[in-house]
Amino acid sequence: MPYARKKMHSGDTHLRRRWRLRNRRKDLDEIDTDLKTEPEKLLKQEIDLDKPGFGQFYCIHCATYYINDQAMQAHFRTKVHKRRLKALEIEPYTVEDSLRAAGHGSFVQPQKRKMETQPCLLDVEAGKRIKVDTVMEEEKPAKQELSKAKTVTDYKKVLEDL
Repeated sequence: MPYARKKMHSGDTHLRRRWRLRNRRKDLDEIDTDLKTEPEKLLKQEIDLDKPGFGQFYCIHCATYYINDQAMQAHFRTKVHKRRLKALEIEPYTVEDSLRAAGHGSFVQPQKRKMETQPCLLDVEAGKRIKVDTVMEEEKPAKQELSKAKTVTDYKKVLEDL
C-alpha cells in the first residue's frame, strides 16, 4: 500500500523571510559607493576568522568572499560576475534622478562607465589599482543633446535638427 506524501515545508512561511534577508547581498548603489570611496581598503581587509578565506579574498563588484585566490579567479570568469560588471556600467539611480522624474528639473541621461574586473592580489601588491572610467556614449548623440536641453522649446529645436 503506497504511503501518503508528507508535506514537509507547508508551514514555514515565517522562516522564508529570515532566509531571504540572510542571503541578501549589497545593492548596486552601495557597491558604487564602495568603488568610489574605499576599494583598496576592501581588497586588503584584516583577518576575520568568521568569513570565508578569513576575509582576504573579496570580490568588490559582487560583494562576496571566497575561500582562496583560485576560487575568486574562477568566479571572475562566471556569468554572475560578468552580469554584475555590466549592471555597474550604468550610473546608479539617485535621489536627484527621482526628483527630475517627478518634474523638478530636466531629465539627464545616466552616464555609461567602463568597468574592469578587479586585479588579483599579486597585482594589487605590485601597485595595480581598480579603474572606473566615465565614458559619454558617442553612438547616441541625440540623447546627449536632449539631456542638455533646458526647456520645452529647446527640445523642439533639437528634434527639428534631427
